Amino acid sequence: MQRQKYAAVILAAGQGTRMKSVVPKVLHEIAGRPLVAWPVEQARQLGCETISVVVGHGSDAVRDKLGADLQYPVQTEQLGTGHALLSAEASLAGFCGTVLLLCGDVPLLRQETLQRLLDLHHAEQAAVTVLTALVDDPFGYGRILRDGQLVQAIVEEKDATETQKKINEINTGIYAFEAPYVFEALRSVGRENAQGEYYLTDVVAAAFAAGRTVCALQADSVEEVHGINDRVQLSAAARAIRKRLNTEWMRQGVGMIDPETTYIDADVQIGSDTILYPNLSLRGTTVIGRDCIIEPGVVITDCEIGDRVHIKSGSVLAESKVGDDGAIGPMAHLRPGTILDGDNKIGNFVETKKAHLGVGSQASHLTYLGDAEIGRNVNFGCGTITCNYDGRDKYQTVVEDDVFVGSDTQFIAPVRIGRNSLIAAGSTITKDVPPDSLAIARSEQCNIEGWAKKKKKSKK
Repeated sequence: MQRQKYAAVILAAGQGTRMKSVVPKVLHEIAGRPLVAWPVEQARQLGCETISVVVGHGSDAVRDKLGADLQYPVQTEQLGTGHALLSAEASLAGFCGTVLLLCGDVPLLRQETLQRLLDLHHAEQAAVTVLTALVDDPFGYGRILRDGQLVQAIVEEKDATETQKKINEINTGIYAFEAPYVFEALRSVGRENAQGEYYLTDVVAAAFAAGRTVCALQADSVEEVHGINDRVQLSAAARAIRKRLNTEWMRQGVGMIDPETTYIDADVQIGSDTILYPNLSLRGTTVIGRDCIIEPGVVITDCEIGDRVHIKSGSVLAESKVGDDGAIGPMAHLRPGTILDGDNKIGNFVETKKAHLGVGSQASHLTYLGDAEIGRNVNFGCGTITCNYDGRDKYQTVVEDDVFVGSDTQFIAPVRIGRNSLIAAGSTITKDVPPDSLAIARSEQCNIEGWAKKKKKSKK
């Protein structure tokens, strides 16, 4: 049996003025992906050999966001949805097969629905198959006019008779077309109408009149086909997608105390038996291992977290790697470039940046470790700082294995601390410390007896 050939055209040229934003509508995000990326991903999953994103307003920004592996035909004039599809004709030159037309502002469509649309289209050998939906109030939508199971036409609200206005099956704007037929049909119907635009709906009537098969598939849920026009609808769609994602993760063995307040981006991965507490955010391409505990208020972006890691309340992690059996926080901040090899403790109000800590090393509280290479089993006392920046350049601090660092220590980089050394509390280290040494860098204490008493008398 010959394999069906699919291509996708995604309409993303509109400005979206109701978003009240300088950002193109299709680049507003849901679950870490821009709106237009959701239909792009569906097209990829369906095996479309060519994906064309029709751009217009903010075209450069759309290209930069989606990448170079797609086609980007430009709709130079806004002459209707049919004109947008015609703009993609050149990117489909020589293609003979089914063109799936999707909208860049409809993120909730399920792959199963689109597969059913394509299956019906091929089973009936249709020229056009339209995805429809049943709604309680069809006002403003194009109505589906049927002849039995076949579709005769789609009539717009302003052109509908009173009888037709009572039809509650509406056009969603999602189609399967045969190419190159659809482009020939669009040019033949032209744009001799009040708006001077090319209408995709005209292709439906033209195909039916020419004796070609036109089918319709009803979506299971009208929620799937909702377009996004303003921030209220964006928020509602985000809530629906979040519910889908969280439901799927729980079915895969991830525990959630309150799914409604658990925010997980679409490209995040989570191991089973991990427990997620309320009001946390897992963003970007974060990977969480098995048997982890993520407490409330945690924000993790583009990180790799190992197994059995406990991330405590209020901690923020970005572009970092945390090995197995670590404990982070509460209120810790792991900045980009942090690598923890495993069995590490990063306690409350500890900040790291471009710091690599070996197995078993820890900083329990009130410490900054930046531009540091740290060995195994190193203990940092409270208030330790790597002074890595001189106002112009940054320098590295190297701390070898089994070093104990007393509280309130400053390392003036560049500096190297030899293995098994001890740094006395309150020291400012400006020179390398040899292995197995005690380093003390503080002034000798001097007590002046009776000074405080004399000072009080002088004030009186």
